[in-house]
Amino acid sequence: MTFEKGSKIFGSVFGFVSIILLQSDQYHLKHKKICSTMDIDPRQYEHIKINGKDSHNTVLSYLIHGCFKDTVESLVASTGLKVPPAQLEDMEKRKRILHFTVSGNVLDAIQLIEQLSPNLLENNKGLLLDLLTLRFVELISSKKCTEALEFAQAKLTPFGKVQEYVQKLEDFMALLAYEEPEKSPMFHLLSLEYRQHVADNLNRAILAHACIPSYSGLERIIQQATVVRQCLSEELGKDVLSPFSLKDFLKS
Repeated sequence: MTFEKGSKIFGSVFGFVSIILLQSDQYHLKHKKICSTMDIDPRQYEHIKINGKDSHNTVLSYLIHGCFKDTVESLVASTGLKVPPAQLEDMEKRKRILHFTVSGNVLDAIQLIEQLSPNLLENNKGLLLDLLTLRFVELISSKKCTEALEFAQAKLTPFGKVQEYVQKLEDFMALLAYEEPEKSPMFHLLSLEYRQHVADNLNRAILAHACIPSYSGLERIIQQATVVRQCLSEELGKDVLSPFSLKDFLKS
């Protein structure tokens, strides 16, 4: 997809969201609740002109949040947008952390996290547990069960004293009971999807730690569109408005 085409698509998303929000004007109570989270009254959106730069900045925000460095550099080169060098440097560090997390080098990821976001894991024990359990799973997947057990005793045991973590620990420890853990009821804990889920949560935590919104502008626009469309569906009936799907909208 070219950036020119992409800009038109994301620009049309803005227009689509504006239409949804404007349609909700007749549903004052729900509309008022939704507006409380927005900077501008949606009823004024029809007077706001969406230009190419707005679309480019929205896409750029999403790419930086997701650490798509090469695509960021291409977009900047083709549009003339400016990104502070420090922001690019932080993005590169986050990218390395997320890569280590997804690829299984969790201990390296933790070391980089402590450099980029000091005290983040100390203040977010749930996130630290998620990372440590990925290391545990890595050992299980490598058939290093003895080493996995030793790691659990050294690093995971302290979390067992906190009730909210007990069930999660039991699920992970149950993997030791299976010769083929990938066929166990907890097989999803070994999946790439689970690693990606942890990496996504980690990325948002790092951003929040740096006082940066955890969700990009594009994600917030889609969230708002989804909520408004859901409210309208409840009022008008399911047959009138189907649930919003960005994938289906971009295909239309």
